[in-house]
Amino acid sequence: MCRRWEPVRRFPFVLGEQMDLRQFYKKVREVESSLPEPYVMVTSLETSDGGRAGVVSEVAREVAAMLIVGGKAVLAAEAEVGSYRKAQADAKAAHEKAELAKHLQVTIISDAEGTLSTGKPAK
Repeated sequence: MCRRWEPVRRFPFVLGEQMDLRQFYKKVREVESSLPEPYVMVTSLETSDGGRAGVVSEVAREVAAMLIVGGKAVLAAEAEVGSYRKAQADAKAAHEKAELAKHLQVTIISDAEGTLSTGKPAK
């Protein structure tokens, strides 16, 4: 069964069944030029194709502009950015600790005379 996609009507560049690509990419360029950093934090919005709302991601400026104009994401708030950075730092610390535990080396010293455990020579 073929599913027919409904046109997105909330954008001014959608005309009936077809999208005005010139207006779409003009808007993408405008949004892209307004973004200050080369990498931007965005928060996803719920979409009809299964997108989950509230997922924070760090993406390139070009990708962020496409997501924002396409209605799939918005710029992340400072609180969301802070919690994202903290979660990333915690995950990195946990990973580094796990890697260090994997490479922990133990040296076994044999004590033929028994001086190490008691501090006195064995009789």
